[in-house]
Amino acid sequence: MTSRFVVALDTDADVSADRLGGKCASLLTMTREGAPVPPGFAVTTDAFEVLLEDTGLYADVDEVLAGIDAADPAGTEVCSAEIRRLVREQPVPQAVASAVTTEYDSLCEAVGERDVAVAVRSSARTEDLPGASFAGQHDTYLWIRGADAVLDAVRRCWSSLWTARAITYRAAHAVPEKGLRMAVGVQKMVDARTAGVAMTVNPVDGDPSKIVIDAGWGLGELVVSGDVTPDNFVVDKVLLVAVRTTVSPKHYELVVAPDGRGLVRGEVDESRRLVPCLAPDEISAVAGLAKAIERRHGCPQDIEWAIARDQHAPGGAPAVLLLQSRRETVWSRRPRRPARVTDGAGVASITETMLGRGTHGLDPPA
Repeated sequence: MTSRFVVALDTDADVSADRLGGKCASLLTMTREGAPVPPGFAVTTDAFEVLLEDTGLYADVDEVLAGIDAADPAGTEVCSAEIRRLVREQPVPQAVASAVTTEYDSLCEAVGERDVAVAVRSSARTEDLPGASFAGQHDTYLWIRGADAVLDAVRRCWSSLWTARAITYRAAHAVPEKGLRMAVGVQKMVDARTAGVAMTVNPVDGDPSKIVIDAGWGLGELVVSGDVTPDNFVVDKVLLVAVRTTVSPKHYELVVAPDGRGLVRGEVDESRRLVPCLAPDEISAVAGLAKAIERRHGCPQDIEWAIARDQHAPGGAPAVLLLQSRRETVWSRRPRRPARVTDGAGVASITETMLGRGTHGLDPPA
């Protein structure tokens, strides 16, 4: 379904990226191109605007923002809390609530599960500007079940446009408060056995010939947030094999609660703590997915991925799912330095040695 307020990720309709925010626009594009993205839909920025414009909230928000002093972090926290309270306590307009509820029910029917658990993620239009990245500054809510709970999570995501961290970051990067909009992504949750992140450039030294994977047991949020030390795999981008593996003690994992409602942080049993959480074929599958996404975008990518429990792709290959993808924002913004070829390097060195013209660039002895 595609309407003013909701857009299915598998739609064929032409939808402006401004209505979807960075995260949802990327997921819609990846879905169209056949990437293994969990099914779901976006709540558009139009819905956000209706909430704030039709209820007069914009004026209330502007009034609170006018009292912020960038040099007063404690005051910014107070103003942030007040704005978030105003947004969270405002009822979702009926037309928006009806559209979101209908689309959520359609998702439940499509996957064959009543009140299917979903991830509800913020998708702001300002997430990845040319000179700034807002990754991790807005809210995500996991394992949400039922239409009412989804609507509440959407509203909380909207309110996270004004976290103290986001307000401060916008001020520091001269991003105006006027014109801010946020969409929200709603996707079927993945009950992950293993999950994490992958970058298509080495974040340590910027080497574009490597893919670096961080992985942990369970859902990937503990890896993304830095709450656990993940296993680390440095992968050759051509061969898709690990050239360096660092296995870390993995003491905790985020898993589904025994009653199926919500998530719990549980201890990893001792038999798995020092075991790599990715097998060689899974390393290749994650790296292959990251490489394919980089090729489609034409620039280095930072992706989040998951491998579901007891699920395999056709032919028995690991079923790696793409949860989100964003542009890598550190090394990809630095100017590339031209490669410098020194005397006696590469093929030239071999030729010189074979012809007896020198060794390691030195003249032969007289």
